[in-house]
Amino acid sequence: MTFFTSLTGLNAAQTELSSLANNIANVNTSGFKRSRVEFADIVNRSPTQAAGRVAGAGVAVAAVTQQFAQGGAQTTSSALDLMIGGPGFFLVRGGGDRADSLVLSRNGAFQIDAERYVVDNEGRRLQVLPVTPDGAVTGTGAAALRPLRIPATSGLPRATTEVRVIANLPASAPVPLAGFDRNDPSSYTAANSVTVYDAEGRASTLTLYYRRIENPDPLSTDKWWEVRAFRDDVEVSPSGPPVPLQLVFNADGVLTSPAAPTPFGAGFSLDVAGTTQLDRPFAVSFSDQNGYAPGRLEGVGVGLDGLVRATFSNGEVVAIGKVALGNVPNPQGLRQNGNVSWMLAQSSGPLEVGEAGADGFGTITGGALERSNVDLTEELVGLINAQRTFQANARAIDTASALLQTIVNLRST
Repeated sequence: MTFFTSLTGLNAAQTELSSLANNIANVNTSGFKRSRVEFADIVNRSPTQAAGRVAGAGVAVAAVTQQFAQGGAQTTSSALDLMIGGPGFFLVRGGGDRADSLVLSRNGAFQIDAERYVVDNEGRRLQVLPVTPDGAVTGTGAAALRPLRIPATSGLPRATTEVRVIANLPASAPVPLAGFDRNDPSSYTAANSVTVYDAEGRASTLTLYYRRIENPDPLSTDKWWEVRAFRDDVEVSPSGPPVPLQLVFNADGVLTSPAAPTPFGAGFSLDVAGTTQLDRPFAVSFSDQNGYAPGRLEGVGVGLDGLVRATFSNGEVVAIGKVALGNVPNPQGLRQNGNVSWMLAQSSGPLEVGEAGADGFGTITGGALERSNVDLTEELVGLINAQRTFQANARAIDTASALLQTIVNLRST
């Protein structure tokens, strides 16, 4: 009987040594969770046996459980390296014929594949919740999950509908003698250009020509200017009179007309509010418009709330998804899947899908990875203890063998 009791101890010690060795081997695995072996004693008893005379029959491995304590942070240079601070798991799903296999993971080392999907090192696609371009979530729960795909461009272009220019027109400028001719600089006082876009994102140059004109009221001290607009080589005019656009300044050089943006027939409005007429040279202090062509992707960032935003060369910043997190009532009941990932099991309870920062879910940090939660010193101490346990059980077997040999020798004499 002693042989079998000590044998259970040897087997248990071997299991603990294997678990400790696995922990040590994965000390540098991102997101790895250490395992702990839990033991239970074995007792052989019968209903008629005296309560105080029950002898133990060895030890059994009750469970090998993973410890989901938070690992340390390791900063990286990749914006797609993500770390969960607190409870929760990334949700990843295989592509192709594995599209239905939803997996929970703590390894946040993601990259972009050939189809621009964000994937882990096994090619499984990171799942996100759909959002509007300004970041509002439009779907929740597991049914709303979709793979995160990085766009190559910002999508649809935007035609210019508003142009704003703030300039100073020289108060001492004379009225040109020649009639206006854009090819004759002596026929206008100054000019400036703005790049504008049509509905298909094609760029063109809008050039504004400023020309001092006589005040039609000789008794007034107001100063008058006209502004002519050319889109490339074609003149565009205001939608209503006066044509061309007229600017009126009072004696202090303050613009008094027009009081509002002026719509032009080309589909945009021109806002010159803030323009002055002072005794200084012509200068443009502000020039802007609201159109853009499709932009090239310049960067991707992930916020603490998991919102993924893409930045494009045209200045557009668009939300493209919100990283979904999953959790279960009993994480230790999850079935290990390898590569720091798990699958649902009956013992884990149902999956709950939520957003980072919500109740029961941690936050997400971009440009960082979660280190293994293995404490190397603790594991080495445990390794020594497991080795001593193994040696002690082996010594017990040696002792039982020696006793058995003594008994055999007595019977043979």
